[in-house]
Amino acid sequence: MYLFSSISFVVLFLILWTGTIAIKLDNDDVSLNTSDSVDVLQFLPCLSNVTTDEDIPELKIEFSSEHVEHEYIVIFDNYYSSKSRYNYIKAAIKKYPQVVTWSILKRDNPATHYPSDFDVLKLVNDDDKSWLDLLLDHPAVKRVTPQRKVIRALKTVHETEDVTDEDEDLQAIKGKPCLEGCWSQNWRSSRPLKRTSLALSTSGFWHGNNRHSSRRLLRALPRQITGALHADVLWNLGYSGKGVKVAVFDTGLAENHPHFKKVKERTNWTNEKTLNDGLGHGTFVAGVISSNKECLGFAPDADLFIFRVFTNNQVSYTSWFLDAFNYAILKKINVLNLSIGGPDFMDHPFVDKVWELTANNVIMVSAIGNDGPLYGTLNNPADQMDVIGVGGINFEDSIAKFSSRGMTTWELPGGYGRVKPDIVTYGSAVRGSGLKSGCRTLSGTSVASPVVAGAVTLLASAVIEKGNVLNPASMKQALMASARRLPTANIFEQGMGKLDLVRAHQILSNYKPQASLSPSYIDFTECPYMWPYCSQPIYHGGMPSVVNVTILNGMGVSGRIIDKPVWHPYTPQNGNYIEVAISHSSLLWPWSGFLAVSLTVSKDAAGWGGIAQGRITLTVESPPQNGEDAPRRSHLKLPIKVKIVPTPPRSRRILWDQYHNLRYPPGYFPRDNLRMKNDPLDWNGDHIHTNFKDMYVHLRNAGFFVEVLGKPFTCFDAKQYGTLLIADAEEEYFPEEITKLRRDVENGLSVMVLADWYNVSVMKKVKFYDENTRQWWMPDTGGSNIPALNDLLAPLGMAFSDNVYEGMYSIGDHQTHFASGTSIAKFPSDGLIIGRSLKNQGHEVLTGETKTQDDVPILGLHQQNPTSGRVVLYGDSNCVDSSHLQKECFWLLEMLLQYTSFSNLPIDLSDESTISLPPSGQLPERMEGNHLHRYSKVLDSHLGEPKPRPLPACPHLAWAKGEPLNISAPSNLYQHQKLLSVMDAGPMVVKQPNVQQRSGIAIERVDDWELPPGMSHSNQLDNSNAYPLIAFFSTVLVLVFFFVHVHKRKTRPKRRKGPRLKRFTRLQERFYGKFPSV
Repeated sequence: MYLFSSISFVVLFLILWTGTIAIKLDNDDVSLNTSDSVDVLQFLPCLSNVTTDEDIPELKIEFSSEHVEHEYIVIFDNYYSSKSRYNYIKAAIKKYPQVVTWSILKRDNPATHYPSDFDVLKLVNDDDKSWLDLLLDHPAVKRVTPQRKVIRALKTVHETEDVTDEDEDLQAIKGKPCLEGCWSQNWRSSRPLKRTSLALSTSGFWHGNNRHSSRRLLRALPRQITGALHADVLWNLGYSGKGVKVAVFDTGLAENHPHFKKVKERTNWTNEKTLNDGLGHGTFVAGVISSNKECLGFAPDADLFIFRVFTNNQVSYTSWFLDAFNYAILKKINVLNLSIGGPDFMDHPFVDKVWELTANNVIMVSAIGNDGPLYGTLNNPADQMDVIGVGGINFEDSIAKFSSRGMTTWELPGGYGRVKPDIVTYGSAVRGSGLKSGCRTLSGTSVASPVVAGAVTLLASAVIEKGNVLNPASMKQALMASARRLPTANIFEQGMGKLDLVRAHQILSNYKPQASLSPSYIDFTECPYMWPYCSQPIYHGGMPSVVNVTILNGMGVSGRIIDKPVWHPYTPQNGNYIEVAISHSSLLWPWSGFLAVSLTVSKDAAGWGGIAQGRITLTVESPPQNGEDAPRRSHLKLPIKVKIVPTPPRSRRILWDQYHNLRYPPGYFPRDNLRMKNDPLDWNGDHIHTNFKDMYVHLRNAGFFVEVLGKPFTCFDAKQYGTLLIADAEEEYFPEEITKLRRDVENGLSVMVLADWYNVSVMKKVKFYDENTRQWWMPDTGGSNIPALNDLLAPLGMAFSDNVYEGMYSIGDHQTHFASGTSIAKFPSDGLIIGRSLKNQGHEVLTGETKTQDDVPILGLHQQNPTSGRVVLYGDSNCVDSSHLQKECFWLLEMLLQYTSFSNLPIDLSDESTISLPPSGQLPERMEGNHLHRYSKVLDSHLGEPKPRPLPACPHLAWAKGEPLNISAPSNLYQHQKLLSVMDAGPMVVKQPNVQQRSGIAIERVDDWELPPGMSHSNQLDNSNAYPLIAFFSTVLVLVFFFVHVHKRKTRPKRRKGPRLKRFTRLQERFYGKFPSV
């Protein structure tokens, strides 16, 4: 009894210490999982707050964007009155020789009475676009872009929902054929939360997703999100958002909602005559930021400005946002939350206006997107450097599977993406204000975004009186420097880590204007955090590894790097073996810029392996402010640590062709799998670290080294590589590339081409239709650009067809799915051609009828002579692309690489009998009137047929001359961004004791922010406990222990005591042992 009671109270103490309870019932076992995120006092007395997975809804956002027919946004170079803008447009258009009927769309909103920098121009007929040139020639006109309509569908679904949209897609594959008209659709960027596993080796029982479980994980959720992030610490310091203007761009808010006490203004920017929220999303977001009742917000005393930019039908237009953004600048908004996003980072008016907002000192917080767990799914504007991009985690401090992952894809194909999200916070099962009253629970990064926006508003109220401290860069620096790293997530999942509100306040309170770097160091040896940088060592002769570092400039909205960044190799740590090339923004505006670092290995280390280190130093300068005489300067250091290995053999090196991959934006490049009707655009970058991540991980685990080619084929040395891998290529090829590839194959380079569907008639069927404007978007190519691939393969006597097939098939003991692939139309007669029975999907798309065809040639293998390279053609890339992975074929990829790289034909393939190709008919042709030349790096636009541009010169990096340092490098580079002011920051000063009333008991909270020398909260993994509760619960535990002990003594039956040994006798036994009794 005593032992059981003691253990029970010890377990209870440990649970209370860590702050939250998670109980999993499996058979008869009970396991207790803990985390530090919740004040358990809020929910221990109330068992109804324990919520199962079935009760946790996920906010599901469907986003689409289309051009509006005959409407154009005219951007001016400055703010002008409506009359001046009208006269400028009239003066430009009247020079057009033909009659153009046009008008300026009236915009009835609060910004109408102020000067503006744009107008919406509507034309009756705009078939002839030559008038645009006249308009652009006007000196006051900056840009003319089509008006865009944005549709955001806000849906709440359960994580455990049995059937998701993707499940319906999979059922369509197995079930009835697609009927007429279902192949053209609107676009939704968000993927369903419930996805098939993307992990490798999922065939085992313990790794499968089909395990039976009759019991579910029960999670104790916080009653208040503010309690989970300890907002009460700042409240008790006297800060509650007072004096801060925060804008919520969403679906509006009811006039007298009981949760809000400081709604300063509600404005409507839509074409509906209401200010109220008809959906509840805007109310929820505003509540997380500023509610003062029931489900508390972070900043209840902030001045709340409600911008209704979405209709009840969840529709918005770019022009609505532009007007609302201008009004936010006029109102001198401090913090702006934008819980929307999409992949179109080339919507120039929108992107430019976001830059203008932050340049006017508006701190913008935006959701990173709900398109996880796929990589390369970041949404705009959260992917911009000047915006705080927020990802989501659950209350177990794991990355939410719906949260989008990095990298940014702006920089592809020539460069490498930046790190995003910036930070993560709770976005799963968060409680916020209901539509009329009460609370509701939602999930999504659009929930995580107002959590950070509320925290930013609360932090801003603590430093708003300091004037020059508060700006978008300083706030972002404080959040990122104070964030707590999650131990199992990588940098493209969590950014700098989880939001730590109290630590951010300490940093911001001691902040001095300065510049900083994100990430603050480069370590190719630190996994998993530095994935993918740590996933492959570097070696001599390899393509340079590029790390795109973001520069945050808290000294001013503009700045520059003075002189040149300097590379300092550490002599004792073999730094001379690293070669570094550096490029950077010529102007840091607004508040930010980039520092691209290219790393490779010197020739001296071609056969060497080990760790090498060095650092880059640079100086950032901004103009003087607030009466200062001298410019502001920050001296920055970027430590670098890499793992070097001897150059691998040629057979182990694979070159991935990135240069010939195109994606949305800017053009309409359709999905590779026609069955995935809810995600029609190819927008993830087609990079080995985005949607081809799982393939890359598999190749690395198989011992291959994968490098990325971001330039034409004329710019690499084929003698260094065993296989050139071309997958899902949409770009055209220079004639010089075609000639060089034929020569490289003759000299021993192997080539593997993974194609996708292409059919002009099918392309017309899957055109993008906007039902409201009745406008069509026509694809610029198919899943792959088969005519261009056929041009590339023509010297080798090979070609693909324009037939489209799908179906399951097997090779040996392996099975995979052929998803909207193409077949081989032409191949050398002495090659191996493998065929399978598949459904003719192209026939189904065009006629609605299902038709099966035998011996469809889907795989071809050929070697011209013993000294030449080997060529493999396969008609589908979907089985190695994680975007819509249904049944992976990494086993097939590895078989084919055994053939191309080692001339070893696996037995499963050698046992196959070759089939004969049908008579070769007309090969696929390019669709007449396509606009590929607008987005191509190869084609040049002419009045007639587009022609190839002149072959560009190969880019050459300027390698920095090192200035060696004969000092030892730090052994551990891990630390959060160390702002200079943090070094001088003292312990947190508490203005008043934090006293909470819980059931009549006053509890004085002890803040433990003053740590021993050499330690700080910013350099610890996020495995801390609720330290302020330790003293209280330790006292309770001691009292309970004595109570149990006294109770035990009172209830224990008395036993007769034996005679005591004399002291001398005990001493004898101690020194001489026991004597036998006589």
